[in-house]
Amino acid sequence: MLNLNDLVLFAAAVEHGGFAAASRRLGVPKSTVSKRVAALEEELGVRLIHRTSRSFTLTDTGRDFHEHARAALIETEAAENIVRRRVAEPSGKVRITCGVPTAQDYLAEHLPALARAYPRLHVQLDVSDRWVDLVQEGYDIGVRSHFAPLPDSGLIQRQALVETIVVVAAPAYLAQRGEPQRPQDLAGHDALLTGLSGRTAWTLEDAAGARIEVEPIARMTANEGRVLCAAAVAGLGVTVLPQRMCRDELADGRLRRVLPQWSAGQVTTTLVMPHRRGQLPGVRATVEFLLDCLSRR
Repeated sequence: MLNLNDLVLFAAAVEHGGFAAASRRLGVPKSTVSKRVAALEEELGVRLIHRTSRSFTLTDTGRDFHEHARAALIETEAAENIVRRRVAEPSGKVRITCGVPTAQDYLAEHLPALARAYPRLHVQLDVSDRWVDLVQEGYDIGVRSHFAPLPDSGLIQRQALVETIVVVAAPAYLAQRGEPQRPQDLAGHDALLTGLSGRTAWTLEDAAGARIEVEPIARMTANEGRVLCAAAVAGLGVTVLPQRMCRDELADGRLRRVLPQWSAGQVTTTLVMPHRRGQLPGVRATVEFLLDCLSRR
């Protein structure tokens, strides 16, 4: 039976182009790598590597042997990982940060189920709309909702959900003011606007990719979606909201989609985490749990 450690040293020497490079990579003496590969050749009774002071090349047999040795090592690693994952019950503290709407609309209903699934896990949720530096502040996971792609920050990114931003209004408002039949009709309607930047225009897009900018009449502006949703239910005007933010109101008829063939873009929810924390069993279990919950929405 071959020594598995010899296969590891042989594969490292091949993949890194020599004994010296394999030695540096594995942190073992070069002489050890050389001797163990020689012992492997002796046990097999065949030359695997042609080596001189200036060259290091595989024999034909060596190439075939390396292909199968590498496959064996991959299977061995996979078997070990399966066992380690099963015996490593998620535990310890997992720190999560997210914004207020994300906490209310996404996490509030799922975190109790997470706690029941992993009783040894202690989840700490920090809800804040400020920008958070996960690495500097020691967070394990950030749940971020965004309209544009996140910048390349060196963090692991796992996309959880993409939702349409819909145009909505209360049935009573539409009965009084008339229902828009095309985007341009919104110019004559009261609007409940997002943000405090002073921008009063909406850019709408249909399924074919056609885009049009419309400027309704500003009636109210707020940087919190729940406020705009409540104002729309009260009949103050038309607004644009992510579907998840007004799903209950759409379901029970308090709001109705306007121009259903048009949308005001998309909002993406992404889980981000530092590389060093993303491998911890508790963090990994939390990430996979949340991804599963959010994807089923």
